[in-house]
Amino acid sequence: MNILITGATGLIGRALVAQWQGQHQLHILTRSSVKAKEILAVDANYQHSLDDIDLNQIDAVINLAGEPIADKRWSESQKEKICQSRWRITEALAEKIQQCTTPPKVLISGSAIGFYGRQGNTVVTEEHSSFYPEFSHDICARWENLAQRAAGANTRVCLLRTGIVLSGKGGALGKMLPLFKYGLGGPIGDGQQFMSWIHLEDMVRLIDFLLQREDLSGPFNATAPRPVSNKQFSQLLAERFGKKAPFTVPAFVLRLAFGEMADILLFGQNVQPKRLLDSGFQFHYPQLKDALNALQF
Repeated sequence: MNILITGATGLIGRALVAQWQGQHQLHILTRSSVKAKEILAVDANYQHSLDDIDLNQIDAVINLAGEPIADKRWSESQKEKICQSRWRITEALAEKIQQCTTPPKVLISGSAIGFYGRQGNTVVTEEHSSFYPEFSHDICARWENLAQRAAGANTRVCLLRTGIVLSGKGGALGKMLPLFKYGLGGPIGDGQQFMSWIHLEDMVRLIDFLLQREDLSGPFNATAPRPVSNKQFSQLLAERFGKKAPFTVPAFVLRLAFGEMADILLFGQNVQPKRLLDSGFQFHYPQLKDALNALQF
């Protein structure tokens, strides 16, 4: 296939490109072709502008672009950057697809389980419709609505409501590892908030699954079927390094350090990938302990 990828230099994008190189003709939309070539080190068509890509010649679009949500404190300017880095490219892609005479067959577009907002212990599937109104929901709701504009008779849209992606190189774990390696990690707040996670390998596999399944569209929870509490997560991550997790990070400390952004660490969701499971997708890593043991740090 001819596949256009945005956000190819991110955690998921890098793994996806590595998986697909040689299998598909990849077109990479990037702000810096030089930097993207250095990071990805694959033979692809690197483009700086969407205007330079004829979407009539593209079979599938994988839209993963977006400023990391938890890298910086949420100032008003950072919030705007987080939103616009997702919304602008998604809106532009949808408009371009609408204008095509032979549009891409599928748009697989990023979203996040933040779509649901904080949900406590409630089991959340794609059918869940009681959303908690907060910043993470606002980002994802508009992001998904813009992507859905691309849907038509010849184009299906799949939305990836992604959880915490586990990788030995970067991502959320990259920020946690230094403390846990030295036995200084531990639960956040009361540790009861759910963490819905997915191994990077399964994340890549489910995107490939959705690419090939022409009968599937709409939202999909991109999370493993066994979410855990933050306390359980901390204990298993510490055990991975032969350590304990004796320290607790109080909620007020997080709020002092991160402000509003602390909410995504203090509140969680018990998310289930019902639609993927119902469609026959099989996770290689449904259990957190196995997923952590499989990672190379």
